[in-house]
Amino acid sequence: MRSARSYTDDMSHGFPTFCRIRPGVLAAAFIPISLFPPLAGAWGNEGHRMINRLAAMTLPADVPAFLRSQAAIDEIDWLGPEPDRWRSPAEPELNAAQSPEHFIDLELADALGPLPRLRLDFEAKVFAAGQRPEKIGLQPWETTEVWERLKAALREYRHLAATAGPASLDTVAAEQAAVFYAGWLGHYVGDGSQPLHTTIQYNGWTGPNPHGYTTAHEIHWQFEGPFVAANLHAPEVQAKMTPARAIDSDLFDAYVAYLRHTATFVERVYQLEKAGGFVGTGTAESREFTAERLAAGASMLRDMIYTAWLDSALPVPDAHAAN
Repeated sequence: MRSARSYTDDMSHGFPTFCRIRPGVLAAAFIPISLFPPLAGAWGNEGHRMINRLAAMTLPADVPAFLRSQAAIDEIDWLGPEPDRWRSPAEPELNAAQSPEHFIDLELADALGPLPRLRLDFEAKVFAAGQRPEKIGLQPWETTEVWERLKAALREYRHLAATAGPASLDTVAAEQAAVFYAGWLGHYVGDGSQPLHTTIQYNGWTGPNPHGYTTAHEIHWQFEGPFVAANLHAPEVQAKMTPARAIDSDLFDAYVAYLRHTATFVERVYQLEKAGGFVGTGTAESREFTAERLAAGASMLRDMIYTAWLDSALPVPDAHAAN
């Protein structure tokens, strides 16, 4: 296993997989921006926007109308790739700080024991083991934190709608905040449905390889970028979405379970690649599999937004009593 990931790790015929760049590649900051192709993330621009749009389009009717409006759907769609737009060597500090939030290598994280609920507790555990958080990833913590931002914004919207009225300028501002958080959240939930964002096998098989899977640093972008853009469309993805539901278990635990389910498909990605599944139009099996993964992301995002709305009505625990 490589100890770090870089721009060159994820190059595939000139297309970089910036979604899995490890921070610390300072030399890249001195390469002219014009030399880089457009940024892309898990699922690329098309996949992320599809996930966000389908989630917003299928929210239950008891979600506020502003969040189901065409304007909100368009904004949430646009925001799907937004965190990958923050991953340019033109902003090296921002890139380094948030790159680990797009993935988690569960093999490395689980070797340290149960995942703590708080980001700082996990980072402390990683440092105590003589390792670095940016080499393992911080995906579930970033996702949970953005979800809590969304819930807080919706709670404020409820308060303002009840006191100032739904037509007040304050309510409009709260609506705008909630739409932004929903779109931002969608990026990480989408990342979490891509199996190669959950594993050390993120871009070419490492270690024992009895099945002869590819070791070239091409599979990640080949799968999530050009193949998705050329072959996957919203109608067949939407048809595979699950019915809308509220998440009735602990959100962090539910999201980690979602990541673990995604991780069960890592080897399937390599099997499909070996059969030529991500070249050109691929195969019926590869298109079906990819549609299912995109649908899983859209379904989870819709359900997390819905749950944030429902949970925003709950009483806020007394901070002094908790302390």
